[in-house]
Amino acid sequence: TKFRLLKFNYVYFMKKIIFCITILLSLNISIGQITYPKTEKKIVTDDYHGTTIDDPFRWLEDDKSTEVSNWIKSQNELTFSYLNNISEIDTIKKRLQELWNYEKTGTPFVEGKYTYFYKNDGLQNQYVLYRKKNINETEEIFLDPNTFSIDGTTSLAGISFSNDGSLVAYSISEGGSDWRKVIVMDVETKNIIGDTLFDIKFSGISWNGNKGFYYSSYDKPENSVLSDKTDRHKLYYHKLNSPQKQDKIIFGDKQKFRYVSGSVTKDQNYLIISASKETSGNNLYIKNLKKFKSKLIQITSNFESSSYVIHNIGSKLFISTNLNSPNKKIITTNAKKPNTENWIDFIPETQNVLNISKGGGYFFASYFIDANSKILQYNYEGELIREVKFAGKGNVSGFSGKENQKEIFYNFSNYITPRSSFKYDVETGKSVLYWSPKIDFKSGDYVSEQHFYSSKDGTKVPLNIMYKKGIELNEKNPTILYGYGGFNISIKPSFSVINAVWLEMGGIYAVANIRGGGEYGKEWHDAGTKMKKQNVFDDFISAAEFLIDKKYTSQEYLAISGRSNGGLLVGACMTQRPELFKVALPAVGVLDMLRYHTFTSGAGWAYDYGTSEQSKEMFNYLLNYSPVHNVKDGIEYPATLVLTGEKDDRVVPAHSYKFAAQLQDKQKGNNPTLIRIETSAGHGAGTPISKRIDEAADIMGFILHNMFK
Repeated sequence: TKFRLLKFNYVYFMKKIIFCITILLSLNISIGQITYPKTEKKIVTDDYHGTTIDDPFRWLEDDKSTEVSNWIKSQNELTFSYLNNISEIDTIKKRLQELWNYEKTGTPFVEGKYTYFYKNDGLQNQYVLYRKKNINETEEIFLDPNTFSIDGTTSLAGISFSNDGSLVAYSISEGGSDWRKVIVMDVETKNIIGDTLFDIKFSGISWNGNKGFYYSSYDKPENSVLSDKTDRHKLYYHKLNSPQKQDKIIFGDKQKFRYVSGSVTKDQNYLIISASKETSGNNLYIKNLKKFKSKLIQITSNFESSSYVIHNIGSKLFISTNLNSPNKKIITTNAKKPNTENWIDFIPETQNVLNISKGGGYFFASYFIDANSKILQYNYEGELIREVKFAGKGNVSGFSGKENQKEIFYNFSNYITPRSSFKYDVETGKSVLYWSPKIDFKSGDYVSEQHFYSSKDGTKVPLNIMYKKGIELNEKNPTILYGYGGFNISIKPSFSVINAVWLEMGGIYAVANIRGGGEYGKEWHDAGTKMKKQNVFDDFISAAEFLIDKKYTSQEYLAISGRSNGGLLVGACMTQRPELFKVALPAVGVLDMLRYHTFTSGAGWAYDYGTSEQSKEMFNYLLNYSPVHNVKDGIEYPATLVLTGEKDDRVVPAHSYKFAAQLQDKQKGNNPTLIRIETSAGHGAGTPISKRIDEAADIMGFILHNMFK
């Protein structure tokens, strides 16, 4: 084993020789056959379009029961007993802490008299928000989320300043929950204004002058099961120094929408409302706030596109839309008659997907072409000013700021290059390095390459592969393949300390930009939805086969990983092709496709998935790939570590509980099926750094132990 690990470059660098020896010696551990806690079967039978389906672990959906609490405790005892016997986990954790421990500074932004920025001194559980009045002034702490709770699990989830920057409303999340509290504060005195607002979910905060703000929420349910009341998102207006119970419902009480948002234009003249029934497509409305009792005017209808007002100059509206333009374009229209027949193209659609930002009196059109960003600067007359130049290939983000800012900021990173910030002069087009990290990671020692492979139906799919220079492609390199494939979300290059440690150890990390995502626009997204969802799994399986065919790795050294919709991806692929992977890591996954829409916000995901109630055809399609329903007796599934958070109120942990129970009940052979349940965490946002490090070390230790035992 020692010879194999050295031969296949499973080492840190030579200066970490003690670390290497520790790992080499510890990999001989054998934990042996596992005895799983007994999970009782209490069969509930459902009828779907004349087909009956047994659900033996329905009781695990009751997240408030003592039985479920006891089950969680027994599963965690088993999992952590297993993980505690993998001694290299401690060494991996130590290296993660070492590499993570560098100062990280966010992109500055201006509000009122102050320039604000987030900073983490290294291993702080949460980023701290600082501010200063000018470049020569000493920075001061404005908000420190690390003081919000003893264990660091309460995070700053959102922040919104009034137009003049004198007031701020910030939201906090406790234990990773999607439910928020909102607190209003005077920025000069830091005195709290009015009462704390409770039970706010999936909401921005948009000020109307200094008198109050708009926010959105549902009626909070007693449990995770949906009802008509708890599935209805509404827009409210909160007047400062008045109780929350007096907040006025502005929109959503007369018609059912699952996602509603309201924003006030920067000139404070218009309220823009977006209303959606699912995660894709919205209706857009506008209201003139300067005219007493003005009526709401509908801009788009039928949820046939996604459209958003990005700016206005007087009554001239600038709208980003994919209506009849799957790669998006910018149009202009008049606020008095904004309906689609009065739209005029401003920045036309191209063959690449458009994203737009605004700062310094200009628009910045961002195109992500395969693995690289391209940024074009336009003025408000639609004239191309220049293409923004930057060094290197990777992902560029930012280019936002106030109208009068002549210097704005952007960030650059890729899979092997930590994020740096640059200051950009909007008039000259010159960039100056603003901040770069001081991190103990040598990017030049690593390779990031892109390939295009053929999926099952011949579709070309991009695959990014990262590894340490000099690795021998001998089929025995420990490899993690990551994917997502849903909800029009694009997976763009970004640096991760976790992945950096994996690369240091000689591992390969690969990312497949599969269908269902937004990398190539609406058509790429739609090709991985509903009755085409199998394309997503085929793309991912084909990525694994490409890595094996090109001898980067083999089945015995290949792990697959994904979170949320990516957890579904892993669950579906490991049940369809169990022999193809050595390790599977489904995290906070959507795994029961027959019932996902009955929990919390699940019904809003129907654009991507369809529902079992929709039709018999859709039910049969979902049943064919639903991970919970496709675990079969007598199959040897990969070594599996299911990951979830007990307080996840987006993808409820019952998905993971039921999947783990099915695997433990039916798994053949000695590959372990364990579930790691984080008891003070939700879907992932705001998770303290300490818990992220613990989880990452457990994951890498689990992978390596099962590849090399």
